[in-house]
Amino acid sequence: MAPTAKKTIKLKQIGSPIRRPEHQKKILIGLGLGKMNRVVERQDTAEVRGAVAKLPHMVAIID
Repeated sequence: MAPTAKKTIKLKQIGSPIRRPEHQKKILIGLGLGKMNRVVERQDTAEVRGAVAKLPHMVAIID
């Protein structure tokens, strides 16, 4: 069997975690973010999409 290519999305942190609830900071760390303007590439899964949906004011999908 040939390996199937997984779809990925690029996430960019656009908001600061300063003065945000602790659970929002933990979601950012779980996504691999934590510093402003950092960009990471993650697999396009329901779990990642759900985490991004919880932080629309701090994370943007750029690709």
